[in-house]
Amino acid sequence: MSRMARTSRGDGAPLARFGPAKVRAALAARAARGSLAAPAALAGLAVAFAMGAPRAANAATIALTGGTVHTVSGPTIQNGTVVIRDGKIAAVGANLQPPPDAQVVPCNGKHVYPGMIAANTILGLTEIESVRGTDDATETGNLNPNIRAEVEINPESDLLPVARVNGITSAVVIPRGGAIAGTAALIHLVGWTYEDMTQKAPLGLYVQWPGMTARTDELRKTRDQAVDAIRQAFLDARAYWKARDAEGSRAIPRHDRDVKWDAMGRALRGEIPVMFAASAANQIRAVLDFADEIGLSRIVLVDGYDAWRFADELKSRHVSVIAGPILPGPGRRDEPYDQRYTIAAKLQAAGIPFCISDGGGSWNSRNLPYCAAMAAAFGLPRDEALKSVTLYPAQILGVSDRVGSIEVGKVADLFVADGDPLEIATHIEQVWIDGEKVSMSTRQTRLFEKYDAKPRGPAARKR
Repeated sequence: MSRMARTSRGDGAPLARFGPAKVRAALAARAARGSLAAPAALAGLAVAFAMGAPRAANAATIALTGGTVHTVSGPTIQNGTVVIRDGKIAAVGANLQPPPDAQVVPCNGKHVYPGMIAANTILGLTEIESVRGTDDATETGNLNPNIRAEVEINPESDLLPVARVNGITSAVVIPRGGAIAGTAALIHLVGWTYEDMTQKAPLGLYVQWPGMTARTDELRKTRDQAVDAIRQAFLDARAYWKARDAEGSRAIPRHDRDVKWDAMGRALRGEIPVMFAASAANQIRAVLDFADEIGLSRIVLVDGYDAWRFADELKSRHVSVIAGPILPGPGRRDEPYDQRYTIAAKLQAAGIPFCISDGGGSWNSRNLPYCAAMAAAFGLPRDEALKSVTLYPAQILGVSDRVGSIEVGKVADLFVADGDPLEIATHIEQVWIDGEKVSMSTRQTRLFEKYDAKPRGPAARKR
């Protein structure tokens, strides 16, 4: 569906912002008011959604019964029931009686978990790295605070289903071009358009801090110029907003709007965090000093390889860390082999708010639970590992009132599995996003089914 080819509900909201079930309800309301020319129009649109919807339309009320419910934010519930109504979690408890109108989904012997959140990714922004036309993650220019990640999303990306069938229901999508790359967005991994997928935007302003190690005069000059460019951008944006705020006073003229400095306003006011990509200790030190200089009240470190070395300072400043990548080897040749694997455990022991990411890629986002599993194998408590990819990223980014755990009132993003999702052998059997059952088909499963049906000789394996 074209992003421009959206139908309005008649009250100013595009239908593309709603799931198929909600669209049908809106169309029915319009038909009752006489805003649709004929019932055939409603039927035709309903058929179109049924044939091509990325998620299936479910009954208004669903009850997942008999499973082990891992709420994450509270105790695990044996023989639990989760009731979903209108896309939200309506009830959670042991031995609950499903509502009479509910579609009952038996989960006996299964486990129900909240959907995982990929806290640092370019899912939907990049499809094939070697094909430039599929790369919307990297914009030209060095200062791009006005770039909005959610607008660049490709809802038809083949990488989205691969991630969501492994239990990942939401992603923090971050642009990558330039030192100030733009604003991040929290998206659902299913939807017709980027409006349909977006849960919250802007989520944070992303700044890629330059490497601070420089062994020659030329490298030191380049580093200093990069830092000066970031500093000047923040100073210019603050001056711009000071002038904007003064408008309307006596003798203060109206100032021309600048989309770049407009986009930095919420970060300067502390309404959203500034997300600094910083790995090494000298980068982190420079970022903390820069935050003091500019007066930034909310910052988040992305990567944070050496963040544990600043444990006391980060804790006192209430600085959170989106850790990752976790799976590669150590960053320095003289470090122990498990240096990366133990970062999350060190942050948790120090009391620093943290979550785990896969490191910011796209095609490897499906491995997010195994990043948490590796951290668990090297000192992070198992329940903390699960929280690090569910509740903790939601808390760090200010969306824990919506997602991250199984609680009444939250969005029904969850999945059913036959075991622990941090174990590779576990199968994710079904996923619900925004209360709607999503397809478990991916490009890989379709290819398997296609070639598994290929005629074969007598010596071939049995189907």
